[in-house]
Amino acid sequence: MIDTVTSVNDIVIRLTDERWAHITEEHSELAGMRFDILETVAQPVKIYQGGKDELIALREIYVGKFWL
Repeated sequence: MIDTVTSVNDIVIRLTDERWAHITEEHSELAGMRFDILETVAQPVKIYQGGKDELIALREIYVGKFWL
């Protein structure tokens, strides 16, 4: 499965199953949050400049009794 969203910069972002598996191998706390990640890319609350010219989308998500 390949999910796609359009970023706030009007760039189409694809998230393949292979990439998602790679992400959740390193960040197991994100397992089950694929939709939330895609939504964050499409509608972030804040955007930060990363260290290698990338942009980092940010949004707080309430899970159970914790904000992530």
